Amino acid sequence: MVVLENVSKCYRTRRGEIYALRDVNLRIEKGEFVVLSGPSGSGKTTLLMTIAAMLRPSSGRVCVGERDLYTMATSERARFRAANIGFVFQMFHLVPYLNIVENVLLSGRLSGRNASRAAVEDLLGQLGLGDRASHKPAELSAGEKQRAAIGRSLFNQPQIILADEPTGNLDPDNASAVLGHLAKFHGKGGTVILATHGPAAREFASRTIRLRGGAIEESV
Repeated sequence: MVVLENVSKCYRTRRGEIYALRDVNLRIEKGEFVVLSGPSGSGKTTLLMTIAAMLRPSSGRVCVGERDLYTMATSERARFRAANIGFVFQMFHLVPYLNIVENVLLSGRLSGRNASRAAVEDLLGQLGLGDRASHKPAELSAGEKQRAAIGRSLFNQPQIILADEPTGNLDPDNASAVLGHLAKFHGKGGTVILATHGPAAREFASRTIRLRGGAIEESV
């Protein structure tokens, strides 16, 4: 379960205060597939980063499960994030000098999980990357990079996957494959929160939340 209570994120500039989030109240139940929609600058990425324990709000509470994220010490919050939350970025953020197996294993080490190369290769095989395991990111297509990023997010068996425009750089076929893998995680009881401009993910959603100006405009 994810709960946000009166969450705002304000940046102070020479031109005054700019609100990326404004008094957001939101409850996402375990096992939901939630799509965050809205124009650029509406607050989608800021909301994801706040839920991901990566961006402290200016005010309000953010709870994942029974834990209030921003009352934790920084090191404790990092461990909690590594163990419970997977993140898929639009720009992949794979380590360029590591091959795909090593990229996935790195996520396990950060969370304190010990795992074998064979376990990683099995996961990559399920994602259609069995023959690309020893390749570095520069040797992969955009779709393969995003599937590798999904493998990295799945490896620690998180409760939640947060995805920020995961299909934004992909052609329709690869976008469909990526959404299919996220839907499969959801089908096994995982929670997915996905931010996107486009409509493709909505067919998988149990709920769509539209943001505008940092506030929730609609939830259906």
